[in-house]
Amino acid sequence: MKTAQEWFNYGIELAKEFGPKLLVAILIYIIGSWIIKKLIGSVKKVMSKSSYDESLQKFLLNLISWSLKIFLVIMVISMLGVDVTTFAAVIAAAGLAIGMALQGSLSNFAGGVLIMIFRPYKIGDVIEAQGVLGVVKEIEIFTTKLTTPENKLAIVPNGIMANGNIINYTAEGKIRVDITIGIGYDEDIKQAKDVLLEVLTSNPKVLKDPAPSINVVALGESSVDLAVRPYSTPEDYWDVYFSTLENCKISLDKAGIEIPYPHAVEIQKEA
Repeated sequence: MKTAQEWFNYGIELAKEFGPKLLVAILIYIIGSWIIKKLIGSVKKVMSKSSYDESLQKFLLNLISWSLKIFLVIMVISMLGVDVTTFAAVIAAAGLAIGMALQGSLSNFAGGVLIMIFRPYKIGDVIEAQGVLGVVKEIEIFTTKLTTPENKLAIVPNGIMANGNIINYTAEGKIRVDITIGIGYDEDIKQAKDVLLEVLTSNPKVLKDPAPSINVVALGESSVDLAVRPYSTPEDYWDVYFSTLENCKISLDKAGIEIPYPHAVEIQKEA
């Protein structure tokens, strides 16, 4: 019974000593979290009014938010009576060890900073990098998120994005659509080009400048191959590609121009 009483008294003493500090620390954390939330909201409004790029906005907001949260945690720990200088030394030592173990993550962070500085792409751009083609959905501190044409989410580390090859299809505002159409050797090339050009010029999503072009690109075994080259905006690329391919076939059929079967030569050889 005496031992229980001693433990009870010890608990009372601890509560008297650390209770107020704990309550103050909890209060500081709650108020600090609220202030950080309001501050981030205010910074976001200022950035929106100042026409900051969306990708830069999200990156800076994430960076500011994490920095303030770390500072708040250190302040709360100091309120509990922990020596911040000693704590900082421990964090520095742990940070060095963690940094060695997470070199890839640090590389990705540095890559994110480089992307923000040099701006090879931004949110909404259609890019191809590291074997992935898609629309930039989000640029985070460590990764870049892309939405592929199949509506899949691709997450690519910023480290390799910053140090690898990037093809930005949106940067110039115009993109060429490459289609090859084959016609028979006995067909009138000029007539075929006129028919195909009419298909391109009648499509409202095909740009007038640069003007579309049609040229003989190769003499195949069973066909004369024509390079059909309309231009479109990156957003209309697939619409122009599919509609052009379909309408070229329909228009050539109406004009009586033969599109040879791709394996016609092989069939003749077998016969």
